[in-house]
Amino acid sequence: MREADGAVRRHDCSAGCRQAARAQRWFVCACAGFALLVCAGAQGHAGTFTNRELTEGFVRTVFGLEYRTWSWQPYLVKKYTGPVRFYVHNLSKANRLPMAHRFLLEIGNKIDGLQTTIARSAAQANFHVYIVDRPQYAETVQNHIYDDPSADAPGRCLVRVMSDKSGISRSAAVIVSDEGEFLFRRCLIEEVLQGLGPMNDDESLEHSVFNDSSRHARFTEFDRYILNMLYDSRIMPGMNAKAARDVLPAVIRDTRKRLR
Repeated sequence: MREADGAVRRHDCSAGCRQAARAQRWFVCACAGFALLVCAGAQGHAGTFTNRELTEGFVRTVFGLEYRTWSWQPYLVKKYTGPVRFYVHNLSKANRLPMAHRFLLEIGNKIDGLQTTIARSAAQANFHVYIVDRPQYAETVQNHIYDDPSADAPGRCLVRVMSDKSGISRSAAVIVSDEGEFLFRRCLIEEVLQGLGPMNDDESLEHSVFNDSSRHARFTEFDRYILNMLYDSRIMPGMNAKAARDVLPAVIRDTRKRLR
């Protein structure tokens, strides 16, 4: 997701820049906003996406961040290599747990190669989802995401990922609950999916939530393809774009068979 910066939209990756010398790095995506209308137009179906569209969609979402950093890490594959254990911290006045849990468990059923569970306690989790009301947003980002009370809290929702060449070790997302159902659903879907690895955002991806100008508030068929390609065993954490392109034709072929 991207942060509005006047007329320029960018990713916030300040933590990744500050920690560029470390073996593990944090990557941050923050969203400033998007059209608050649910799109009733065509979503696209698996058979309508060409190999080129799927390849370019994969490369544009999996590699890089919108805001350039001195770190080489954003330009490598980021993914979990073991079970993703979610824990939802519902700090909002509204009880969002049932909806959030349904979506988090649904992910595991829709992405081959990814195992998801709901952790019994926060200590057992490796993916934390904080659901907050707007007045709680900045404090939650500062205290639970950055552990820095003076840190900026960019965007309308945010996800932060810790990853190295062995894969993602931890993700944390902050989702705003009290600014409308569309924003809540959109943020929940996009931030959680980005926290699984495809952290970039691109305006050309009309069938994707990884595009601030799109109006999707669901796990689209296109994004399901991208995540299933990412979690194919031939796509390895730490892989660069060239190495990924070499195996993507076979990955796409087999992903089509699985999702057919």
